[in-house]
Amino acid sequence: MKSPLAVAVVFGTRPDAVKMAPVVAALTRDSRFRCVTIATAQHREMLDEVLDLFGIKAEYDLGVMTEGQSLTDVTTRVLERIGTVLADVRPALVLVHGDTTTSTAAALAAYYQKISVGHVEAGLRTSTIYEPFPEEVNRRLTGVLATYHFAPTPLAKQNLLREGKDAKSIIVTGNTVIDAFTAIHKNVTEDDVVPVNTPRVIFAEAHRRENLGEPLEAICRAFKRIVGARPDVSLVWPVHPNPPIVEVVRRNLEGVPRVHLMQPLGYRQLVATIARATLVATDSGGLQEEAPTLGKPVLVLRRVTERPEGLEAGTLRLAGITEEEITAHLAELLDNPAAYQKMAKAVNPYGDGHASRRIADGLWAYLRGGAMPDEFVPPGTTENVATDNVETDLQVRSPKRG
Repeated sequence: MKSPLAVAVVFGTRPDAVKMAPVVAALTRDSRFRCVTIATAQHREMLDEVLDLFGIKAEYDLGVMTEGQSLTDVTTRVLERIGTVLADVRPALVLVHGDTTTSTAAALAAYYQKISVGHVEAGLRTSTIYEPFPEEVNRRLTGVLATYHFAPTPLAKQNLLREGKDAKSIIVTGNTVIDAFTAIHKNVTEDDVVPVNTPRVIFAEAHRRENLGEPLEAICRAFKRIVGARPDVSLVWPVHPNPPIVEVVRRNLEGVPRVHLMQPLGYRQLVATIARATLVATDSGGLQEEAPTLGKPVLVLRRVTERPEGLEAGTLRLAGITEEEITAHLAELLDNPAAYQKMAKAVNPYGDGHASRRIADGLWAYLRGGAMPDEFVPPGTTENVATDNVETDLQVRSPKRG
């Protein structure tokens, strides 16, 4: 029997660690593979919380994060440090995720050593390289460096085909975040929910670089208007620790009745609080996929999104970045039950909970010539497995109490 295939799985931030956790679980439980986990620690504390939650211990921890780090700092340190690890491990393939600086730098380091790259969540695109920044260019560059592309949706696959990628190098898998989110949701309790005393709750996140300045000011003013006019509505906002974000958010909203500003939540708390929320307003990418799994309408606080499938399905709505636009969209969903129900009942197009298994089978097919897995087909095209009934390889640690 041939020895297991060594696959290096790289992650560095909380979002890509969440999305890679089910992939690590699938590869670790599969005797065909030896999964080598590499954490760049582009984000330190937020990454560690996720690794603890999913029971992952990084085999290699590059520890690249420094206070006040720039994109150049992160890119340089990841490129230098991961090269040494790859030379030591010599994996058959390096698996990276999405659009982080970690992913692009790791893919480039693998290329320099002529190691194949697999790109999870490949093929997302917007119409401009500056929105979102720097994620849009990161994902495009990683796509150029990758040999194999694990696209979350058929539209992402079409984007890759238009760029000249070989159709045989692309598999539509669904998004691994649905695997992770549903596994966590099954394990949350009331103790995990941020306590709020109003019947309706807006869950907010806004931290994109392109929204710094006036767009973030406008977002804050819109929330203040909406909550101030509706005594039955609260706002829960875990504020990103970036100082320019903290300054704007606290200056505009601290002390406002029914506005709850707090430190970033652990992922279990995040999932539980979204489950309790009425709707989500965010400029985050992952929440556009996660929240609709629980029937939560998502207002995207941007001018563009790399996830147009959600717009087409009706789970997402672009709310723009001006006070008037955001206020109008929030008011409609809070005051118009028909508009709210139309979004709440729309079917999430991003996954069925089996993305990680498809990735494992796809890797084996590419590297050892096994059978290719059936691709993910979004709901509405054919019969799909409901995420409520999905059983995955992903194990979640029990919450720590007391």
